[in-house]
Amino acid sequence: MGQKVHPGGFRVGVIHDWKSNWWTGKAEFSEYLLEDVRIRRHILRKLSHAGLSDILIRKDKQRITVDIYTARPGIVIGKSGVEVDALRRELHAITKKNVHININEIKRPELDAKLVAQSISEQLENRVSFRRAMKRSLASAMRSGAQGIKITAAGRLGGGEMSRREMYSEGRVPLHTIRADIDYGQAEANTTFGKIGVKVWINKGEIMPEGYEAPGARDGRLGDQDQARRRRGASSEGLGASREGRGRAVDREGLGLAPRRKRGQRPGGGRPGQRPRREPGAEPAAEAETPTVAPETQADVAPEASPETAPEVSPETETDS
Repeated sequence: MGQKVHPGGFRVGVIHDWKSNWWTGKAEFSEYLLEDVRIRRHILRKLSHAGLSDILIRKDKQRITVDIYTARPGIVIGKSGVEVDALRRELHAITKKNVHININEIKRPELDAKLVAQSISEQLENRVSFRRAMKRSLASAMRSGAQGIKITAAGRLGGGEMSRREMYSEGRVPLHTIRADIDYGQAEANTTFGKIGVKVWINKGEIMPEGYEAPGARDGRLGDQDQARRRRGASSEGLGASREGRGRAVDREGLGLAPRRKRGQRPGGGRPGQRPRREPGAEPAAEAETPTVAPETQADVAPEASPETAPEVSPETETDS
């Protein structure tokens, strides 16, 4: 069976950072961990309608800093900051520490996997067709600049008696490429005929090391440069040169490299007994005139008389000359 790995945890320490940043000894580790769980659970329950995407927690001995990323900062802040102050007091009562809250707005929610999953689940709860909701999210994400997106929904889709799974994807989502920034989010839709789970993967591009520059990034792709050089008739370098150096023919006016002949094949292609093929639009080559050679005829030579067949001359008939 295939083993599934969380795209966020798979990239932690490489291109992603931890969502909780603190350090403590073994004796206090469990207490700090449960404190994180209580903080996240309370915020998600209180602000479930505010389009929350992520919650980051930083802690030291006497202070806790909570960063909340949301698509609706006005709902989280409230009128003149009333909601934020109430949330700060509630977290202080849970942790018994000073709590500082930062509200961060998400500019493009259609590129956030968690928000996309929540949007699809809300549409499913409002009896929107799951195909329409998923395809609409695909189109909006690709229109906003995503390199790829994949959405799956599983459950009693459309109110069917048997649960099933549907998946739609567009672009490329390389889950095994660690430098690829894959955003992952999931949500559940509580419908009248059961829960429907929604999962979303969004590829936001590749995060390369600092100072890295892709080869040929200034003047275009390597293949385009090589093809332009070959069309101009200049000496090929790079990928095309390595191909031509392996015994292949030179490019025929931008038509591609000539195919390699098999052993025993005529130059024009085909079997040894066939006529060579002609390129479409090319004039037929003039056939070389072959000189006619007359067959050699031997002169009639009288056969020499052998002593066995020579006529015998009797001495009686021999006359004196």
